[in-house]
Amino acid sequence: MPELPEVETVKRTLNQLVIGKRIERVSVHLARIIQRPEEPQEFSILLEGQTIHLVERRGKFLRFVMDDLVMVSHLRMEGRYGVYSSSEPVEPHTHVIFHFTDGTELRYKDVRQFGTMHLFKKGEEWNAPPLNKLGIEPLDEGFTFEAFRSALNGKKSKIKPLLLNQVYVVGLGNIYVDEALFEAGIHPEREADSLSSKELKRLHAAIVQTLKEAVDQGGSSIKSYVNGQGEMGMFQQQLKVYGRKQEPCLRCGQPIAKSVVGGRGTHFCSKCQPLKKRRESKVK
Repeated sequence: MPELPEVETVKRTLNQLVIGKRIERVSVHLARIIQRPEEPQEFSILLEGQTIHLVERRGKFLRFVMDDLVMVSHLRMEGRYGVYSSSEPVEPHTHVIFHFTDGTELRYKDVRQFGTMHLFKKGEEWNAPPLNKLGIEPLDEGFTFEAFRSALNGKKSKIKPLLLNQVYVVGLGNIYVDEALFEAGIHPEREADSLSSKELKRLHAAIVQTLKEAVDQGGSSIKSYVNGQGEMGMFQQQLKVYGRKQEPCLRCGQPIAKSVVGGRGTHFCSKCQPLKKRRESKVK
């Protein structure tokens, strides 16, 4: 599933490709992609004549800001956008096509068919699902250590599934949680309320550093991810634990372990990220 760096890269690419384009009509070939309004035909009619002015990101969601409407889109497992000439053949699994007045098309392709699109009047998207219950943005100025600590305060669950929960911190998925926990030296099964202030500070810094580096590399192309121009991300070449089961740890040489935490495959180094370690004194 595309995580924050991948969605951020798609957002930046789409801002180069579709800004200022006016929608002539919309073709919906798979109705369940359209979550709001209930009728795909209404979705298409409402978008006719709308111009795309900006594409933004909130967590793993894309916001297409138009004249008086906002479309909220989630790529889920394998959704992808691409801009094509209307004369180019339409690839299989292309479920929604936005036909522009200049003869180009924004096409949404999704082999797994899990992606979603919600359409709102501008401003109403913040007060309804799927955006109304999202947590803090890890690359925003508001993602301070105090905000991070407050979001996790009193939580007794294991730290990995807590970080995957978009209610607390948005945009993090399996890849970047594993990488950030490794950078911070924290075992993914540690209970959140057992972490000292010093450990939380390391984790906060590791999340920001990992995500920034991934964005700089265009994300990670682990499976089928490409940006809006069909280009792969390159951060997978820098992964230290994710997908490296039984390979030597780049720090200590011990084989990387893999287990299941919170129902997700999880990679870590048991030496660099010990499960049982002395609680560090808190930093005021």
